Amino acid sequence: MQDVEIRHLQALLAVAREGSFGRAADRLGFTQSAVSQQIAALERAVGDRVFDRPGGPKPVELTPIGEVLIVHAEAILERLQRADDELRAVRSGEVGRLVIGTFQSVSVKVLPRVIGSMRAERPGLMIRAQEIEDTDEIIAGLRSGELDLAFLIGDCGHDDLELVELCTDPFVLVAPVNTPAVVLTSDLSGSPLIGQNASGCQCGIDDGLRAVGVEPDYVFRTNDNAAVQAMVRAGMGRAILPYLATDPSDPLVTIAHLDPPLPPRVIFLARRKGRSLPPAADRFVEVALDVCASLAELTPA
Repeated sequence: MQDVEIRHLQALLAVAREGSFGRAADRLGFTQSAVSQQIAALERAVGDRVFDRPGGPKPVELTPIGEVLIVHAEAILERLQRADDELRAVRSGEVGRLVIGTFQSVSVKVLPRVIGSMRAERPGLMIRAQEIEDTDEIIAGLRSGELDLAFLIGDCGHDDLELVELCTDPFVLVAPVNTPAVVLTSDLSGSPLIGQNASGCQCGIDDGLRAVGVEPDYVFRTNDNAAVQAMVRAGMGRAILPYLATDPSDPLVTIAHLDPPLPPRVIFLARRKGRSLPPAADRFVEVALDVCASLAELTPA
């Protein structure tokens, strides 16, 4: 059986269904002699005849060997057709699996809209997401293959990663209601601030403040963006957050711009170079770019 080829099984099935070599040849688009050669090769491989050939107008008939073989031929060809259909679906991005690394602010404003669009387009695609705040852990996940794509802040400078810039996310001031739309950054000097624990983003805020002569004075720290805004709402102080980390619909706070502004953060989607991903990964990047472009406060890439 190791010498049996797919074309032999296709010829076997066609002849059995049509009852003659001539009609089988028409069905397959071959010459009758070509079909005869395929059946002859099959019979040599199995060591016995698969058809009785009565001659004349009578149809050919399967031998007992042929009856056993055709059951397996049907199953094999059906399985190959299913494989062909599944491969076509994967190549088109209709099915497959994506694992995305994300962080808190992207998980609130960007990722839900991207996943919503992807699921509407490709309901058979499975998307998993992991929220990871540590950049080194995200990069390790990309390198190990645990993550297919990941949102990152800033160009991490690793040559083994491919980055697509999505947008620039400005730092804004979260202040009590009725605060002017623009606040001088220098006015924050001596003002109580709500901040986050040490992170790359928080260090960027602190460096930006010190660059304009403001030494930050934090009265409360938390990595929960909603808790930061809640403390501002309660009157404990003001906060500087990336726009994506704020809730502009909150009627009890004002989202104001700083003058001069702090250097913004740049958001990327990253993947490991040289790793083949499902075609849906490219579409995920396209949708993420569209979503970021639609958010008014962001500067699209």
